[in-house]
Amino acid sequence: MRVLVIEDEVRLAATLQDLLELNGYTADVRHDGESGLDDALTGIYDVVLLDVMLPKLDGFTVLRRLREAGNAVPVLMLTARSEVSDKVEGLDRGADYYLTKPFDPKELLACIRALTRRQPELRDPDALEFGGVRLDKGSFTLSCGEKSVRLSRKEFDICELLMRNRNLVLTKESLLLKIWGYESDAEDNNVEVYISFLRKKLAHIGAKVRIRTIRMVGYCLEEES
Repeated sequence: MRVLVIEDEVRLAATLQDLLELNGYTADVRHDGESGLDDALTGIYDVVLLDVMLPKLDGFTVLRRLREAGNAVPVLMLTARSEVSDKVEGLDRGADYYLTKPFDPKELLACIRALTRRQPELRDPDALEFGGVRLDKGSFTLSCGEKSVRLSRKEFDICELLMRNRNLVLTKESLLLKIWGYESDAEDNNVEVYISFLRKKLAHIGAKVRIRTIRMVGYCLEEES
């Protein structure tokens, strides 16, 4: 899962990024409301951690514009302001939860898990299964019957995304943004290479699912007929 942290305190933002990545999330950081809003509007994030007091655009404005654009990404607001009126304003503008600084890292992680559980496609079981193929998060293995193979982090992330969106077409652009991130210089060829790796590993374990190429569009994970 990819998390966007919009926080102007550089040291805190770095701490949050480290915490998230140590717990299996991919995290990007922005230090002002304007660039944070631009990134949030891309739609590649599963959760946004949003500070209230930000340069250029404050957190309330970022949240309002995000919701006006029809973006329903879960937003967890972070602030040093503990007044009830501030919390009410944030929740009324579309925030999903509100944490007052300083907060316990365990509470922050619990809040993120709670927010993602509300969305069925983001629920985080230990393993995903489709067409007799099992993707295990704990061991980064892909298995079918008694055969299994270990995946690299990029292979795992792409396979997870395909399995969560089974039978749906994922564009190369969406894979690039979701897996490599907004500022990466990765190109279509990077996606093609990792798709090729995954196809070989699916064949190696005798899987009855395949990654189908939709010409000029993207990829779809489906069961073989």
